[in-house]
Amino acid sequence: MALRVAGLTVRYGDVTAVSGVDLDIADGEVVALLGPSGCGKSTLLRAVAGLEPPSGGAVSWDGADLAGTPVHRRGFGLVFQDGQLFPHRDVAGNVAFGMRMAGAEREARDKRVDELLELVGLAGYRRRRVTELSGGEQQRVALARALAPRPKLLLLDEPLSALDRALREQLAVDLARLLREAGATALVVTHDHDEAFTLADRVAVMRAGRITQVGAPTEVWRRPADVDTARFLGCGRVLNPEAARELVGVDARVGLRSTALRVDPAGPLTADVLERVHRRDHVRLLVCVDGEEFEAVAPVAGPPSPGDRVRLAVDHDGIALIG
Repeated sequence: MALRVAGLTVRYGDVTAVSGVDLDIADGEVVALLGPSGCGKSTLLRAVAGLEPPSGGAVSWDGADLAGTPVHRRGFGLVFQDGQLFPHRDVAGNVAFGMRMAGAEREARDKRVDELLELVGLAGYRRRRVTELSGGEQQRVALARALAPRPKLLLLDEPLSALDRALREQLAVDLARLLREAGATALVVTHDHDEAFTLADRVAVMRAGRITQVGAPTEVWRRPADVDTARFLGCGRVLNPEAARELVGVDARVGLRSTALRVDPAGPLTADVLERVHRRDHVRLLVCVDGEEFEAVAPVAGPPSPGDRVRLAVDHDGIALIG
């Protein structure tokens, strides 16, 4: 079974939020829809869910056009940023809700609830009130509730964005494992690069209502389709082929991430340190190389200070080939 989005367009009056999007998701595949705020990615997800009427194009499942099929009959599971749990129900009641509405027997519901709470790391939480849970625990319950009826497709709209950075990173790893263990077919909307590359089998980059690139995470990261995509993916500087050849030894148009240059006493480049900012696991520098300013990284232990002259090496993992 598979999802197919063909030429999908969504308009609000004179504003086109989604413009002629084509996207396929295979059975058991996780696709991340990655883009900045306002690019139309959540609108696209809502149109797939049946929450937004398309102005053109089609959404089909396994070859069957879903036009006119209401949300509750599409067989899709939905997880939103805030989880949207029922505060008056306990954890088990929330997870079992969809199955109960579908008429599943109590014994089958109880078995499925236990199975899913084990899967999401909340075994023993059946009778806990959802209002007593942390934000991360609530999102795990929301995921279990969406998975409970065994949906054809799981749609997740910024499911981790309301959480703090450390918790978001951990839950992204957990969510990737959960989706694969559940064998879920999923479309995940996110603006976070790390989240997309952790979760997805393929990443679809979206900008101004259109999908600009689709590919495996490594392919998208290393070879962004254009300059705007490269900048969105963290390339603060873009070099033409001549400059790239001189600085990093690559004869192509490239984007440099902050990690493309690193302090190395044996490095071939000489630079003057202009600024220094401490990060969690590294020190970020602003350096001057032959009159040009670049970002570079240094280790936390004994980093150089502004005014120091340092040697730099090229880290090719921080370089993206554009186009």
